[in-house]
Amino acid sequence: MITITEEQLMFTVPLTLEAHKIAQQFYRHQSRADKAKQVYLNTLAVYAANYYLQCLGFKTNIEAGDSWNPLLQTLSDTADLIVTDWGKLECRPVLPDAEVCHIPPEAWEERRGYLAVQFNRELTEAKILGFIPETNREIVSLSQFRSLEALIDHLHEPSRQSAPVRLSQWLQGIVDAGWETLDTLLQPQHPELAFNFRSNGVRDRAKVIQRGKLLHFENAQQQVALLVSIHPPNESEVQIVVEVCSIDEQTHLPPNLQLMILDENGEAVMHAISRSTPSIQLEFSGEIGESFAVKVMLDDDYLLEPFAI
Repeated sequence: MITITEEQLMFTVPLTLEAHKIAQQFYRHQSRADKAKQVYLNTLAVYAANYYLQCLGFKTNIEAGDSWNPLLQTLSDTADLIVTDWGKLECRPVLPDAEVCHIPPEAWEERRGYLAVQFNRELTEAKILGFIPETNREIVSLSQFRSLEALIDHLHEPSRQSAPVRLSQWLQGIVDAGWETLDTLLQPQHPELAFNFRSNGVRDRAKVIQRGKLLHFENAQQQVALLVSIHPPNESEVQIVVEVCSIDEQTHLPPNLQLMILDENGEAVMHAISRSTPSIQLEFSGEIGESFAVKVMLDDDYLLEPFAI
């Protein structure tokens, strides 16, 4: 049942005997009472979220998630739901009258979003309260969760869990689809941008491989491009330059656009932010075999591009 309030849209899911039967089956696998209760509530939350998404017409694979695996339930506090061709949605249970949602650190990675699912005291109903796209906090106020309309918009975005771009193959002339030469990407509209990027941070232009791709943000008023250049390895290290620039008639990037380099653990190790500048750039080095990711964020939207050196 859909409930419309003055604040936001909510969806109420009946917790049927079938839902409780599944939760009871998982409950019996646990020897500790506190762990068994955690698994029971996580199962009901995932069941409710799965019901909601299927009502909206989204395809899910509930059995493929860690939350439906008794062994992984024991090892971690997981309430994930696999949304087909999109990624993992964490469905966190919220007790009656609670004002906060608990999100354990083990659920901070490999998730594309978080749902708050609140039960009534009898565990006969669950309300899908709201959605947030990311977090790094264990306790999140329910007031910070967005409306379900934001979730629906987010679910229509393509998956960001793409295969990593292998930069070492660029040096061998093998370039991933979607990565264009600068002349193709930036000319003939902006030949000066292509020239400027070829000149930036480049010690020996003849040996440097440079490619770029367009980035599409839903709320952006202009187009921006992600540009990457790599220098041939010096011993085992590869020099890398990452830049984001505006490529339309506006010469400056959107204010507060952020460029981040994430390490193998998903931690931001470098960061730059646009202050109405034409471009932002980060330069670093890495060893063959290492991996990293480039995250470009604008307001609440972001794009993530994984790389392997």
